[in-house]
Amino acid sequence: MSQSASQNSPSRPARLRRSVLSVPAINRRALDKLSSLDCDAVIFDLEDSVSPDMKAEARENLRAFFSASPLPGKERIIRINALSSNFGAEDMALVAELEPDAVLLPKVDEPQDVMAVGDWLAEADAPESLRIWAMIETPRGVLNAAAIAEAGRTAGSRLDCFVVGLNDLRKETGVLPQSGRAYLVPWLMQVVLAVSAYGLEAIDSVFNDFRDADSFEAECEQGRAMGFAGKMLIHPNQIEPANRHFGPDAAAIAEAEAIIAAFTEPGSATLNVVNIDGRMVERLHLVQAERLVHKARQIEQRSSGAAASPRTEA
Repeated sequence: MSQSASQNSPSRPARLRRSVLSVPAINRRALDKLSSLDCDAVIFDLEDSVSPDMKAEARENLRAFFSASPLPGKERIIRINALSSNFGAEDMALVAELEPDAVLLPKVDEPQDVMAVGDWLAEADAPESLRIWAMIETPRGVLNAAAIAEAGRTAGSRLDCFVVGLNDLRKETGVLPQSGRAYLVPWLMQVVLAVSAYGLEAIDSVFNDFRDADSFEAECEQGRAMGFAGKMLIHPNQIEPANRHFGPDAAAIAEAEAIIAAFTEPGSATLNVVNIDGRMVERLHLVQAERLVHKARQIEQRSSGAAASPRTEA
């Protein structure tokens, strides 16, 4: 169970996940607008935002959308209903048919929730590029975050990312939706610690009042400071501030480029520590610097209209 990530999952490039827009699969108008939006990833929701009597129509909407709109440069994730529900099996059949970049599992409570879907995808001969994202939105999910993340790094697992769902977590715990999320921060950091320990990423929860721009900016700033890779969004107006707060700034890019340059100098190839302007920098910082510069280049490519599909990034 505790084998290294390098043994058990293929090396994958850092992806942009600053802005992860959730769109109800039943909303055709919202689907049609996606190609014009500058979000990094899209969650096509078949779960909470689609009423039971509209599930079949929502699946048909996605069939039509995927056949015509590949959304190059954007990671595409389908959020299914629980496998134990009346809709889970049909949702998973749709995932196998459409082959998005990932499937998002709701209310993941324990490692077996992820492993069961991984086994289902393997039996369906789904490509390895089809990954698993996990919604951590229950008390059990938070308590088991480390075990879920660890299971996600074992042989055959496809787990890539956690998404925190605070609306359900607040409902189950009684924590009020207060500004600053003071009583939720320990749980949020527990999730960040779990993904960091096992080489995954975590996406911060949605901010419900899309008209409150100032509070949204503050929550983005907080989420970035806590170590989240990006934020789940519910409205296009939230994309630009999320991209800005979760993206690398000019100073961070310059520092990363300096670290890379220092380790590529003659005589530094075998060193684990180098001196940069009087500061000792370890080789572990080189890996972080390379990921940051890779993300900066992805952003630059997108702004120039030359972004590659997440499946084919080098």
